[in-house]
Formats: sequence, structure tokens, C-alpha cells
Amino acid sequence: MTATYRDIKSDILGKITRGEWTPGSLIPGELELAETYGSARATVNRAMRELAEEGIIERKRKSGSRVRLAPLRQARFDIPVIRREIEEQGRAYRYALVRSEVVEAPEWLRARLALQPGDRVRHLVCLHLADGTPWQHEDRWINLGLLPQALDADFSASGPTEWLMAQIPFSAVEISISATAADAALAAHLDCAPGEPLLMTERSTRWNDQMVTYVRLVHRPGHRMTTRY
Repeated sequence: MTATYRDIKSDILGKITRGEWTPGSLIPGELELAETYGSARATVNRAMRELAEEGIIERKRKSGSRVRLAPLRQARFDIPVIRREIEEQGRAYRYALVRSEVVEAPEWLRARLALQPGDRVRHLVCLHLADGTPWQHEDRWINLGLLPQALDADFSASGPTEWLMAQIPFSAVEISISATAADAALAAHLDCAPGEPLLMTERSTRWNDQMVTYVRLVHRPGHRMTTRY
């Protein structure tokens, strides 16, 4: 039976932990591994990519992949689904689409997403509520050059995060967390006073060197973020 990427990843990790492949040793190339496991090279690539992301191996374009001399400990940040977050607290989740438009990407977004003049994006402004109280304000931009199906997608009943996760994987994520002050629009949406401090998360996702989406998430006053690794 053809090995899955999980099988390959587990087998490689086993060889490393058992000392068959020692720190610093060269790992066979993807073509050789694909033949060994009877899988496509893309399947091997995914297993190797995850091992590299977890700090177990080190990959270099011309010199190949090697077992790290000292495996890294890395914090992993999964993309959260706000609906689940609210429902796990025993609260009733509600979603509202505030704004939806298809526009040419503004200059600041072109720079962030590496887009060209004239490239179009789907711009969405959404509000997520818990027990009827504003919880999170979402301002999202989707690259239509990579995801043309987002042009006609219906976001009136559910938010774009889960739709995006079902449409395309991500190979890289950039996350910035900062404080911001509520302007008049945010204050109205989040039911707080103008100038009140708020927690803001900015997130960009990439797939195969192309930017998928950029989103700015602003949380209600007093929001606390917790992650475990």
C-alpha cells in the first residue's frame, strides 16, 4: 500500500530517534525516498517540510536535507476558528457580514501581499458575537488571483476563515499582535468607547510563495489570548 505523508514522516522520525540517522547526517533525496516508500515526490515533500518546520531536519536547496545537530523547539500557532472558540466557552455564536466588495488592491495591500497594480481582491468586514455581545471585528482581504472562486463565494451566512481553510492549505503564516485604540467605527462595532485600548492581530497566509489573504482582527476590550505548545 502506498505510504501517506504521515507514514513517511513517522518513519523518518523513527530513524532519527533510534539513531539510524544521527545528528548532522545527510538524508536521502526526495526522489530516492519516493521510490523507497512507493509514493509521489509531493507526498515526500510534505513530510519533509513538516519535519523542517518542527525543527527536526534542516533543508538546503543545493546541499540537501540533514538531521539537525540540535533539534529546535518551536511554538506552533494554529489558525483559530472564532466560532469554535466561542462555542467552547458555552456561548451562543452569531456572525454578521458588515461589508463585502470586490476592488482593486490598494497600494498598501499590494506591498503586503506582493500584488501588481490592477490586481483585484475580495474585501470583507465581518463581526463575530458571543451571546449577542460583540467579540471580534474582522477586516479581511482575499487574493482573487490565487482564489478566483472567492469572487462569487457567499459570506452572508458564515465567515471567511472556515471557507478559506476548506479551499486551500497554507505553507506559511505571519502573525503580528499589538495594541490599538478604538476609532469611531471600531467603537461602534465593538460597543466600546472611542480611544479604548483593544487587542489587534494581523495575519497573512501564503501558499507556495503566493499570498492567500491578509486579515486584521480586533478583539473586544479585555480579550485575553492563550496558546499552548
